[in-house]
Parts: sequence; structure tokens; C-alpha cells
Amino acid sequence: MDHPLPERVENLRKRKEEALQPGSDRSVERQRSRGKMLARERIEHLLDEGSFNELDMLAKSRNPGTTERPYGDGVVTGWGTVDGRKVFVFSQDFTVFGGALGEVFAEKIHKLMDLALKVGAPVIGINDGAGARIQEGVVSLSSYGGIFYRNVKSSGVTPQISVIMGPCAGGAVYSPIMTDFIFMVDQTSYMFITGPDVVKQVTGEDVSQQDLGGARVHTSKSGVAQFVSPDDATCLDDVRYLLSFLPSNNLEEPPVVETDDPVDRLCPELLDILPPSANQAYDIKSVIATVVDDGDFFEYAPNWAGSIVCGFARLGGRSVGIVGNQPMVMAGVLDIESSSKAAKFVRTCDAFNIPLVTFVDVPGFLPGVDQEHGGIIRHGAKLLYAYCEATVPRISVIVRKAYGGAYVVMDSKSIGSDLTYAWPSAELAVMGASGAVEIVYRRELAEASDPVARRAELVEEYTEAYCNPWEAASRGFIDDVIDPAETRTRLIAGLELLQSKKEHLPPRKHGNMPL
Repeated sequence: MDHPLPERVENLRKRKEEALQPGSDRSVERQRSRGKMLARERIEHLLDEGSFNELDMLAKSRNPGTTERPYGDGVVTGWGTVDGRKVFVFSQDFTVFGGALGEVFAEKIHKLMDLALKVGAPVIGINDGAGARIQEGVVSLSSYGGIFYRNVKSSGVTPQISVIMGPCAGGAVYSPIMTDFIFMVDQTSYMFITGPDVVKQVTGEDVSQQDLGGARVHTSKSGVAQFVSPDDATCLDDVRYLLSFLPSNNLEEPPVVETDDPVDRLCPELLDILPPSANQAYDIKSVIATVVDDGDFFEYAPNWAGSIVCGFARLGGRSVGIVGNQPMVMAGVLDIESSSKAAKFVRTCDAFNIPLVTFVDVPGFLPGVDQEHGGIIRHGAKLLYAYCEATVPRISVIVRKAYGGAYVVMDSKSIGSDLTYAWPSAELAVMGASGAVEIVYRRELAEASDPVARRAELVEEYTEAYCNPWEAASRGFIDDVIDPAETRTRLIAGLELLQSKKEHLPPRKHGNMPL
């Protein structure tokens, strides 16, 4: 029997109304009681108002053993805009099957990721699910593989952002870790391969979900996640902010934002930031905030590997990635964690055409048995490799110490920095004066009638001869010694010069990074 179109349209309306409903009242109340938004509320908060276009709203599970077959199958997918720029988003719905992934659930995400890659737009995955859907067995596991495969295929092509807003356990964790950025919400999100119950059975350790894989753990100890927020709304606001620094894909340039901060603004306050003694600490973030547009700096992984600072800012309205040694934490040394953190950040910036500005104040690599046994050579090489491979504009500023191999690794001229500047306070040497004198003049000091006085003389002589930028400038290892007050203007001028930079790596399948 034929049905008139108006009747079919009314049927469609009813189906879509049903599809818009979350899970049971009890499940909804559990989310609310934990201070969590629902899946669709998260999308509405993230995207520009009224911009969301949903895909596969009427999809249902095909599992014959499933009595409940709600529309959407537990995940909301589609596209919209953030600040007028196109993005794709999926949001797992914990109120439906606990957000567990099944075949149709995964197919919706596969379709979304494929479409995002075709049109060249970011993918934001909001994770709040209980892992693989047990009722669907190996089909669920295979479906995860399809997501992982697409994560890798999209890597370095379109930005991928994972937002952990609840459980993310077992095999589910491998999709977020292969994305570019991970956000977590404090106290309501967690990630781990095996949960507390399994850990207790296997190792006897009694640990809570938060202590095992909560936001604070992964943003301060493991380095798995980079950003932590106090609640869902703040987290989604931070995602929007991050997107403002990123291009839509690897073939586009990052967005340019108008600023009232003059490009010719001098920074005389930088003259007073450095303490009188080279052994005294200062905050490199104060240098960064002084130089960048409006003092606006969005720090990357601020709670992990504190001896190096990474983050996004703007200079002359253009996005830049900032890397700087932090003298306030372990004197700014490079260690296993800081090398890995900076390497990931440098490679991310390079993948998405974001120029790199590096502030150097590094006394060396952290010595110690734990560091050597932990593979500091291998991890330090990650950062070296990342800089050597980067083809984006690269400018470095040597603020104070630039000692030994760590100086070379921190985007020195010899590994491809396009422009290298130094402040008059810069010290470029194999090591500090005190250590160098102990080695070079060991015999003379042993034979001296007054070793203490002679040592002081030799340290002063070595400092005058080597712990300054003049020798490096005379040999072209730095391009100029600049007045610190001119740092901002010189960086902006350099970035303007390098805007048309073209550099091509030798043909190859891919390099073999020291992982």
C-alpha cells in the first residue's frame, strides 16, 4: 500500500526525535550526578551554535543477539564548525550500552574519519565508553583495528584531538595515544590498559581508578595526556582554543589572528629578567610572555617534564610553537621526559606548518645511572631527530647557557636552525667554566701553591674567553648578538622573512626515528 510523502515525513520526524533521546533516566542521572555532560550537550558546547550536521543518526546494531537496538548505537557523529572552520566530531554516549563499542558504532567513526581525511579537516573524538562491547565479541575488536588504522593514516595530515571525558580502558586507549593531543577532565576521566581489579589480581597492588589512570596521573607522571581541565565545559573551551592555533590540514597555513600588540614593540623589561649570577634561576615563561602577542601562551603538557616548556603563541598574529628550557626546574637540563615531550611537540608543529621558536638556556643532559639505564641517549636523540627533520621556519634565541651536546640538540645552527640569535648573556661552550677548569687545568691546580686562588683566576679567564657569544658570532654559529629588548621585533622580522621558506627532504618511505 502506498503512503503519501507527508506521512513518511512525519514518520521520519518521530524516528529522529527518538534518536535524539539519550539512554535510560537512570543512566542520565548517573552522568549528571558526576557533573558530566551528555554526549549531544558536549557537541553543542564545542561547536558553533547551530552548525552541527549529524551523520548516521538512524543507524542500529545488526547483532542478532541484541534485544535493544537504539538509534545511533551509542555514539553521535557528524561535522560542524569552530570559529567558522570545519571540524568533524564523534561523541560516545555513556548512557547507551555504557558507551561500549560495537560494529555499527565503529563503522560510524570509520565513515567520519574517512570523510574528514577526504575534505582535510580536524577530527575531535570525545571518549566516554566502557571499551569493546562484549556481546559482539571479536567483531568489536576488529572494529577497533579499523579506527587505529585510520588514526595512523590521518597522522600528520589532519589534526586529531582526543577528549577523555569518562572511562577509556583496554584496547580503547590506543586510538587516543595515536592522536596529536589528549585532553582529560579531572576526577571524572581515566585511561588504563588493565583496571584496578586486574592489577590487584596480578600484582597484589590495591589502587583506585584515578590513582591508576586519572587525569593527574597522565598529565604529570606518564605524559600520556597533555591537558587537564576541572570540568567538561572548560575542557571543551580549551579544545576550541587549541584549534585556533592549528591549520585544518597539512597543506594549509595556520590561521592568522589580528592583534593590537604592535609588531615593533620593544621589550626592555627583558633586561631585568636574568639574575646577576649564571647559577641563579629565573622563569623562562616570563621571557615567553613578554615577547609573544598580548602575553598569550597556551602551554603544552604544563604539568609534565617541567625542565622544558612547550606551547603555542602568536607573533605578529601568526601561530608559532615555542620551546624553551626552564631554569626553575632542574636548572633546565634535558632528561628522558623533557626530551620526549619536546620531540613530540616539535614534530607536531612541523607536521602542521607551525614555525618553531626556541629559547635556549641548557646546562646539558641530566647525568645519572637512572638516566643512562633508562635510555637518555635514545630519548635525547628523539629531540635531535625531530629538529633535524623539521622543515618549518626555525629561529632560536640563546638566552644564557648553551653547553655541550644539549646546546647542539636545542635547534642549533649546525642542525638546521634558519636564524640563530644570542643575547649578550649567552654562554656557548662545551661545559661551564668551573667544570672545564677542573679538567683542563687539573695538573696545574694540583701543583699550584694556592690552588683556590689559582682556580678562581682560571675560571675568570675561561669565562672571559669562552662563556660569551663573541667567538660563536665570529665563526657564524650564531647570526647576530642582539639586545634582549629587540627579541620580539627580530623574531617577527625573521618569521616574515621565512614565510616563503621551501625545504624538501630526500625521497624516502620514512625515516627511522630512534624510538
